[in-house]
Formats: sequence, C-alpha cells, structure tokens
Amino acid sequence: MEEVEQAELDWDIIYLGRKQVNPGEEEQVEMVKNLVVAGYSYWTLSYAISLQGAQKLINAEPISKMLPVDEFLPIMYNKHPNEEYKSHFLNRNLQAFSTSPLLVQPCHYAGDAEWVSDTETSTLWDDDNVPTDWRGSYKTLKGGAPPAGIQSATYRDEL
Repeated sequence: MEEVEQAELDWDIIYLGRKQVNPGEEEQVEMVKNLVVAGYSYWTLSYAISLQGAQKLINAEPISKMLPVDEFLPIMYNKHPNEEYKSHFLNRNLQAFSTSPLLVQPCHYAGDAEWVSDTETSTLWDDDNVPTDWRGSYKTLKGGAPPAGIQSATYRDEL
C-alpha cells in the first residue's frame, strides 16, 4: 500500500483474493509492483476498499437490484460481460485493481468435499457465456447437486 500511496493511485477497491476469469488481459499498473488493473472476476474473497469506493457502491443502491456481490463489483468497474446486468447501474466508474500474485486463496475449491456456495449453484445467474476452469463446479456441470449432507446456509466456509 506504500507504493500505491507514493504513486498517488486513484483506487476504490484492490482485490487481495479472487478468481481471475481472463488473467492474460490484465494490465500491470505503472510505478506499483505486483498490482494490475482488475478484469472480470469471480469470488469476492478478500479486498481493500477505500471510503470513496464504498460510497460509490452504496450510491449504486445494490440492495434494490439484488444480485451476487461478485457479479456487482465487476459491473461497477465496467468489466462485466453481460450488458443487461450493466444497464441497471449507470455510474460504473469504480477504480478496481488487484494484487498479482494474489495474496489470499480460498480454503476450499469447487468439487472439494467441504466446498459450499450460496451463489455458485444458483440458476438465476446461470447464464454467463464466459468459460471458466472450475472443474467440479455444480453451476458449470448444469443440474448437479451439492454434496450429500451440505444443505445449511450457515456452513462455515461459504465461498
């Protein structure tokens, strides 16, 4: 963060952990080592947010539009591929960056025995045309079911 401050980078959010959808398309930030301009991402896993960034997100009134936060954030920095989703949010000017390499990783991945997600198995958002490499993802496998015995939304690792 020292380098970010020294470079006087205008930032709203910096991902520390996420699922990069197209990592090869992300540009390195000049004068700041290990920081890239964030592209379309999944997994709102870990991030730093500025007061200015938080205000931009609040001003977008996301509660009234109700969608998963890992879809909302890329919409707000105008990197979401779905134009229909983006049309509901007019001010898509969030300044989003990411550490590279990532500093935080999930403790469980799709297909792991203890993996569970409130959004990954959703049919409402199951229309993205962007391929991912989530082998074992119940969303990707279309019609799959979560592992036996995992039904509670209060499970400790909701990624």
